[in-house]
Amino acid sequence: MSRIFATVRIVRQSPSASDHLLFAAGKWHSSRMSKKRYRLFSTHLKDYFGTRVHKISVDAGFGCPNRGGGRAQTGCLFCDPGGSGAVGIKRRLNLAAQIEAGKEVMSRKYKADKFLAYFQPFSNTYAPVDKLRALYDEVLEVPDVVGLTVGTRPDCVPGDVLDLLEEYNRRTYFWLELGLQSIHDSTLVWLRRGHDYATFLKAYREAKQRGLRVCVHVILGLPGESREDMLATASELAHLGVDGIKLHLLHVLKNTPLGDQYVAGEFETLGQEEYVGIVADVLERLSPDTLIHRLTGDGPRDLLVAPLWSLNKWEVLNAIDAELERRGSTQGCRAVLSDER
Repeated sequence: MSRIFATVRIVRQSPSASDHLLFAAGKWHSSRMSKKRYRLFSTHLKDYFGTRVHKISVDAGFGCPNRGGGRAQTGCLFCDPGGSGAVGIKRRLNLAAQIEAGKEVMSRKYKADKFLAYFQPFSNTYAPVDKLRALYDEVLEVPDVVGLTVGTRPDCVPGDVLDLLEEYNRRTYFWLELGLQSIHDSTLVWLRRGHDYATFLKAYREAKQRGLRVCVHVILGLPGESREDMLATASELAHLGVDGIKLHLLHVLKNTPLGDQYVAGEFETLGQEEYVGIVADVLERLSPDTLIHRLTGDGPRDLLVAPLWSLNKWEVLNAIDAELERRGSTQGCRAVLSDER
C-alpha cells in the first residue's frame, strides 16, 4: 500500500469564519475548526444537526470477554471494577430513565436539546443480536435522542453484530467506538488487552466496508512507549483515515492492577507539559479529516491516584491550544496519508 507525504497548508482563514481549506495527499479538505486548530467533534455535531447535541452515557449491564464474560474478574490493567468511563451513570435505573436523567443534566449544564445515547462501560456488543437490538431500540425511542454511539472491543464485533450495526447506521446517526490504545503488540500484551493489532485492523476494515463511522481510542503515556512509539500510532491511524479519535491520558486508578504497579514504583506517569507536547505532535500527524472526540481525560476524583494535574481538564485543553498556537501548526500539517484509504 503506497503512502504519500503530504504538505498541508491553510490557504484561507477568514477572521470571521471557522472554515479552513486544507490540501493534503492530493485533495482538498474542508475542516470546520470552530476557532480551534483541530476538528472538534462538538462542532461537527452542531453543523450536522443544526443545534447543540450532547452524548449521554448509559450502562446496559454488559460484561467483557476480557473478564471471563462478567464484571468481577480483572481485565485490562487500567480498567477499574466499575468499567472504564462509568462515572456519573445512574446504573440502578433502566435505560430510558438513565437517558432522561442525563438529559436533565446536559440541558441544564450545556443547554443541549438533542442527544446521542452512548453505550459506554464494558463491551456493548457482547450479547446476542436480538438482545442488542432490543437495547438499542429502547434508547432510540426516548424523545430527543437523535443518534446512537456504541463502545466496544475490536474482538467483540463478529459479522452478525456488524450487520446489525450497519442497520442502525442506515436508520439513525451512528458511531462505533473501538478501543485500540496502541498499535504496538508488545504494549497490548503488557496491558492484558487480550487482542493484537491485527484483530483491530480486521474489525476496523469490516466496519468501514459496511459504511460505519469509527472512532478509535488511544492511550498516551503507556509505560514502555517512547514518544516515537506514540507518534507511530498516530501516523498509522492517519494512514487508515479513521473518522474519529479519542486521545486518553494514562490514568492510574485505585483498585486496578495498574494502580498496584504504580504504587510499587514500577513506572511514572507523564507530566502535563510533556503530555501537551505529545498531543500537539499527534494532532499534527493525524488526517485533517479526522474528528477529535477527546484530547484528554479526567479520572474520578475519588479513584484517581495519578497524575493529579489531569483533574484540571480545562487548563490542559487550554495548554494544548496554546502549544499549537505557539508552533503555528494545525491538525494534519505533518500528516502522511494513503491514496488507497
